[in-house]
Amino acid sequence: MKKGILLGLLASFFFAFTFLLNRSMHLSGGSWVWSASLRYLFTFPIFALLVWRTSGFARVHAAIRRAPFAWWLWSTVGFGLFYAPICFAGDHGESWLIAASWQITIVMGLLLSPLFQKKIAHKNLGAAAIILVGVFLLQLGNIVSFRLESIALTLLPILVAAIAYPLGNRKMMALCPPELTTVERVYGMTLCSLPFWILLALYGLVSRGMPSASQAAQSLGVAVLSGVIATLLFFRATDLVKDSQRQLAVVESTQSFEVLFTLFGGVLLLHDAPPDAFGWVGVGLIVLGMLLSSLASLPKQAKA
Repeated sequence: MKKGILLGLLASFFFAFTFLLNRSMHLSGGSWVWSASLRYLFTFPIFALLVWRTSGFARVHAAIRRAPFAWWLWSTVGFGLFYAPICFAGDHGESWLIAASWQITIVMGLLLSPLFQKKIAHKNLGAAAIILVGVFLLQLGNIVSFRLESIALTLLPILVAAIAYPLGNRKMMALCPPELTTVERVYGMTLCSLPFWILLALYGLVSRGMPSASQAAQSLGVAVLSGVIATLLFFRATDLVKDSQRQLAVVESTQSFEVLFTLFGGVLLLHDAPPDAFGWVGVGLIVLGMLLSSLASLPKQAKA
């Protein structure tokens, strides 16, 4: 459990580069279409090389051939319907606002438990609610100043992403045979989501033209830092606790620290304005909710 939390926190640090670099690309005139598609187009050959050098392609390709439609569907949900909406929202809000709103995925992960014939862990749900109150306070100043259209352009796509990511991840964990490694699973999901990314790239080529060299370089950075390093860390963390829905929810809740990493990175690197007093209270509540969520998942003997 402790190892899963640590890996989840490390994943959150590297995931923060997604929001920071996506915002940087937008500020330099790049399109969300290329930010989204280039990440996975760059990620695929990296994972293919990793699989080729370690276990080879035989096991993962055999698993895909046994259920090709399911692999394509849940890979597209878990990767395509997660990342494309995140990039779209990144064109309409600051990096830490997007990272904060993304924490809706904590509650969505808990609410999805009945789909997997598991009861909702109510203690974890209460802790997740505290985190979301903190998220709300963190972005309160932006909410009251935004127009309804602006809120819809950020929160609605993030809601889609917040449902798609845990749903696709959990469906793929149930679908994959136990002998597949995390690297093989991520490679297989990236491979099966390629049709989505190729179509999106073709749309970007027609609507926006070729991406700039700067956007291509920053997209490569997102691919390595977030697409490879963070994804491997997070998927490994969830694999460690996949037999316990409560512990899985705790590991998934470590994503809340993306807010802190993105906040500090945005202020230092992108010169974002820091939160107001309500925002700092929100930061405290996010950390408190994380601690309570962890305590709620401890065995009864460990609490005594």
